[in-house]
Amino acid sequence: MAIISDYQDDEQTKKQTPPSSSSSSSSSYSQSKPSKSIPFTSTFDPSNPTAFLDKVFDFIAKESDFFEKDSAEKVILSAGSAAKVKKAKVVAAEKAKIAAEEKAKAEKVAAVAKKDKEVEGKEDEKKDQESSLAAPNKGNGMDLEKYSWTQTLQELNVNVPVPHGTKSRFLTCEIKKNHLTVGLKGQPPIIDGELYKSIKPDECYWSIEDQSVVSILLTKHDQMDWWKCLVKGDPEINTQKVEPQTSNLGDLDPETRQTVEKMMFDQRQKSRGLPTSEEIQKQEMMKKFMSQVNI
Repeated sequence: MAIISDYQDDEQTKKQTPPSSSSSSSSSYSQSKPSKSIPFTSTFDPSNPTAFLDKVFDFIAKESDFFEKDSAEKVILSAGSAAKVKKAKVVAAEKAKIAAEEKAKAEKVAAVAKKDKEVEGKEDEKKDQESSLAAPNKGNGMDLEKYSWTQTLQELNVNVPVPHGTKSRFLTCEIKKNHLTVGLKGQPPIIDGELYKSIKPDECYWSIEDQSVVSILLTKHDQMDWWKCLVKGDPEINTQKVEPQTSNLGDLDPETRQTVEKMMFDQRQKSRGLPTSEEIQKQEMMKKFMSQVNI
């Protein structure tokens, strides 16, 4: 019974409700009509963007009433302006990125060039200092007023003249790791100073020859370097002009031999005005760095 009552009420309601006009019916249909996507296909030529826009506008005009609205032109201009601003920001960001990368490269190159210049300046200063130093004697040492000394990479030989007839008991000779004292007892020492570098006291000895010369053998602690002087404060020699005995290279251990050969190569290069092994290595590193920067 309830169902029938409801049905009657609905029928009465329909009779009492006047039919809507055709325009309102059409408007209601238009509002409830679901929108649909329409595919659009076209090609874009970057050299002629206007042709692409013409196709877009033609498509919009054909498939919608967009251009019938008064706001159509304003909307298009606003969209174009927004796209222009967005493009300008992208271009500015790209330019800023490129500028930052170029600046970073320039700073890196400048830093390397500055460092290289500083190294060259130090090398030039070192060369100037070395050019003012005395050339070594035939034994790669120096002949001084009160004594003379010679050297190899492993050891030094020191000769100290004393009055003829001097016996060992009249001499004072103290050999320490970093200090050497030689002289006649009761008199000021002939040699008394800090050694240029350390030695091995247990592998050193001295003797008097012909009762007129004190001969001292000192074994170097670092056997891969040339001494510039015997004791600090004495005149120095130019170690770049040292001439090691090439005939004895075969007697050296591989590491020492490699060091001697490198020093001989550097000396030949310098005498010819050519770069040393270290300078060649730096040039190669610089070339490699520049090739990576320019990629």
